[in-house]
Amino acid sequence: MIASLASSPSFKWYVFAAMAVGTFASVVDHGSVGVALPSIATHFHAPIPSVQWLMIGFAMTIIALLLPMGRLADLIGAKRVYIIGSAVIIAGSIAAGTSSDLAVLILARILQGAGAAMTQGTGMAIIIGAFPPGERGKAIGLIMTMVGTGAVAGPALGGFLVDGFGWRSVFFATIPMVVISVAMCMAVLPNGSDSLSARSPQRPRFDWLGAFLSSSALLALLLGISNAHRVGWTAPPILAAVGAFAVLLAGFIWWELRYASPMLELRLFRRRNFFLGVTANYLMFMGSSATLFMTPFYLQNVLGFRPSVAGLAVVPGAMCMAILGPLSGRWSDRFGWRKFTVAGLLLSSTGIGILSQVTAESSLLHVIPALMLTSSGMGTFYSPNSSSILSAVERDNHGVISGLVNLIRNAGNVVSIAVATAIVTATMGSMGYEPSLDAVRQGGATGVGTAFTAGLQYAFFAMMGSLLVALILSALPTHREGQAVPATAPAAPEPVLRPATSQGQED
Repeated sequence: MIASLASSPSFKWYVFAAMAVGTFASVVDHGSVGVALPSIATHFHAPIPSVQWLMIGFAMTIIALLLPMGRLADLIGAKRVYIIGSAVIIAGSIAAGTSSDLAVLILARILQGAGAAMTQGTGMAIIIGAFPPGERGKAIGLIMTMVGTGAVAGPALGGFLVDGFGWRSVFFATIPMVVISVAMCMAVLPNGSDSLSARSPQRPRFDWLGAFLSSSALLALLLGISNAHRVGWTAPPILAAVGAFAVLLAGFIWWELRYASPMLELRLFRRRNFFLGVTANYLMFMGSSATLFMTPFYLQNVLGFRPSVAGLAVVPGAMCMAILGPLSGRWSDRFGWRKFTVAGLLLSSTGIGILSQVTAESSLLHVIPALMLTSSGMGTFYSPNSSSILSAVERDNHGVISGLVNLIRNAGNVVSIAVATAIVTATMGSMGYEPSLDAVRQGGATGVGTAFTAGLQYAFFAMMGSLLVALILSALPTHREGQAVPATAPAAPEPVLRPATSQGQED
C-alpha cells in the first residue's frame, strides 16, 4: 500500500495531510497554553515570572535539540524521528495535564519540548521533500496555512477550555490530533528511504560532540537572557552564562569546521542567500513574537477582558497569516523572494508601530487591526524567506537546515519575550511600581496598569527597530539559486529534488 501511495501523483498531498495535522496540533497547543498562563498562575499561587517558564522552558528545550534532531533525521530518516517525537509529545501532554505542582508542570512542558524538537524540523523537511523544487515556496506556504489556522484555533480553543473546563484541559485537547498524525505518517511514508544511511555507501556518523556544544551554548545564552531582567544584566550569574556561551560557541565552530561529518555545515554561511535569509528570519521573530505573550496580559489584566475574549482577539490576525502564507509562497516561486520578504516586514513593522501607541484605555478596535497587520506580515515573510534559505543547501542537509530555520524562529521567540519583559518591568520599576508582570496580574496599586502599558510601548518600539533592520537586510540583492557556490561537494541529487534553474529565483 505504501509503495502504491508513493508512486501516486497525489503523494505530495498525502504527505502534506499527515504533517498538516501534526503542525496544526503543535500550534494549537502553544496558543492555548499561552491563554491559560494567568489561570495557571492563580491556581498554583505563583508569580508570573515563574509561570513564564512554561513557555520559556518549552521553547528552550526545542531550541537546544532542533539541530541535533534535524541532523538525526538526515541520518536515520525523518519518518522515524517524527514518530518518536510525537510519542514523546503525547507523554508530556499527559504528564502536564495531571501535574500536581508547578515544578512538575514545567518538567512536563520540557518533555513536550523535546518531542516538539523532533517533529518541527522533520515535519517541514518531509513536506518539502515531497514537493518538487519549483514548488518549494508553495509547500512552505501550505505549512503556514496550518500554522495560521492553528493560531486561530489555539487561543480561541484555549480560552473556551479554560473558561469551561479549567486549565488542565488545554494539555489533553491536542493528543487525539497527534495520534491521527502518527497513524497517517505510518500509512503514507516509506521507511528509511529519506535517510543518508540508505543512500550513502558509507554510513555517516552522528556528531555527538557538535550536538552537545551547540545545545549547551544555546542553553547558556538563553538562560542568561531569560533571567537578566530579574537579577540584573551585570549580575555574576548572567555574566557567567554569557561567558559560557562564548566559550561553547567558539568550541562548536572550531569542531564543526574540522569534523568530517559535521552536524551543521558552517561554510553555508558564506552563501549570500543563506546568510541574509537566516539573519532576517531571526530579526523578524525577535521583533514580533512578544506580542503573543504580552497581549493576553494587556487584554486581561489592563483592559479587563475575559480569557475567551483575549483568545478571540488574535483570531483575525491568524486568519490573515493562514491566507497570505500560501499565496506569498506560491507567488515567490514565480516572481522571486525579495519583494515578498520586504512587503511582509513592512506590514509587521507597521502593525507593531500601531501597537506601540496603546494606552490603558485603548479598545479592541485599536489592538485587533494592529495584530492583523503584524500577522499578515509574518505570513507574507515566512514562506519566501524559508524558501530562499533552503535553496542555498543540498538535499542531504534539508533535515538539519529545516531544524535550523525552526531553531531561529524559536530562539527569536524566547529572546523577544525576554527582552520585552525586561523593558516592561524596568519601566514599571522606574515609575515606582513592583518591577514584575505579577504586579499587573494582581492589580492593587492604582496606576500599575498604566505603568505596564508604558513599558509595553517601549518594548514595541524596540521590536519595531528589529523589524526595520530585517527589512534592510531583506531588501539587499541576492543571488539566483543556480549561482550559489557549494560549500562542499554535494551528493548526487535525486531527480525529483534537482534544484530549479530559474523559477522562483530572485530578480
